Amino acid sequence: MLRSMYSGISGMKNFQTKLDVIGNNIANVNTYGFKKGRVTFKDTMNQMVAGASAATDNRGGTNPMQIGLGSALATIDTIHTGSSLQSTGRALDLGIDGDGYFVVKQGDQILYTRAGNFYVDDNGTLVNSDGLKVQAYKSGVLEDIVVNVNATLPALATNEIKLNGSLPDPSTLKPGAGSDVQQMKIVDEKGVEHTLDYQYVVDAAGTGWEVKITNQKSTTDPKASISVALAYDATNKTYTAPADIDLATLELTDAGTAKINVDKLKQDGDSITAQANPNGNLSGKLESFNIGPTGEVNGVYSNGQIRSLGTVALAKFSNTSGLLKAGNNLFQETINSGTANINVPGSGRGSIAAGSLEMSNVDLSEEFTEMIVTQRGFQANTRIITTSDEILQELVNLKR
Repeated sequence: MLRSMYSGISGMKNFQTKLDVIGNNIANVNTYGFKKGRVTFKDTMNQMVAGASAATDNRGGTNPMQIGLGSALATIDTIHTGSSLQSTGRALDLGIDGDGYFVVKQGDQILYTRAGNFYVDDNGTLVNSDGLKVQAYKSGVLEDIVVNVNATLPALATNEIKLNGSLPDPSTLKPGAGSDVQQMKIVDEKGVEHTLDYQYVVDAAGTGWEVKITNQKSTTDPKASISVALAYDATNKTYTAPADIDLATLELTDAGTAKINVDKLKQDGDSITAQANPNGNLSGKLESFNIGPTGEVNGVYSNGQIRSLGTVALAKFSNTSGLLKAGNNLFQETINSGTANINVPGSGRGSIAAGSLEMSNVDLSEEFTEMIVTQRGFQANTRIITTSDEILQELVNLKR
């Protein structure tokens, strides 16, 4: 039988496979996080007609002569190039701007995906559309991301007041000169909030600063207050930490002592920019949560506090083309993909785009062009078979 007939058959089979891949690409043109496939071909074995010969003094060399025996599939690649992010405005829709894959878990099985349309189940666990649990990364360990809508943040009593900003050289001002009166809020040990006034004032000697804290709601006259001297070390250009203050002397019977933190206080410039920022908070309930570009899931409480509920994990692979498609927009690690390198967003991984979803990377114009080329290639191979058949028919007719 003619070798060309079998070559044509191999070509038809390969183009059928390529058409299958193209059809799958087009079917998933609107599938979030889908990565298109690509088919490449290679020639198969070649039949040797004559080998090569080397040149001699009397005669030149000759090249080998071979007849190809058709084509075969070389690869069916998964193209992991990134695609555009479509804004959805939904807080739980996450896109990855850059490299990386979300990590999801079903039992002990870990899978990976670029489709970030996530949901919260009845237990408050962040899951994908199939209920697989989205994983957070913390200290080298994967854990579920749980948003407890009934979470309560307990009250925290104030035990530190941070002074930050800058104060000018007091010698350039008159004794008693100072900043405008500002306010700060502290929380006592019973979880009750109190508003105090504070002011930076040049001391009587005109060589240093004091911070004066006053309780305007005290019953005494003058109002209960504390003046804390701020000693400046000109050699090291730092303030020396003063002794702790007793907030109870401000007629706050349920308040304890507080440390004055001056690590961020400077003596610089000619204006007063120093502020006082006490710690402590009232009790509060979780009102909402959001996910930032670094993958942090932040819970927003009714008392204005923000707490991290976990950091979305992203995985990276040495060979993304080695990942195995597991269906449902999921990928599975293989021996040729390399071990998943899992960490938080950034550090060589993409950032999280909340309120967005990654579109499919299928280009319809490219796919339709490839479909036309594939169709013509298939037709050409069928013509090889029909032409070979005609030649065989002529050979059969030689006997007549």
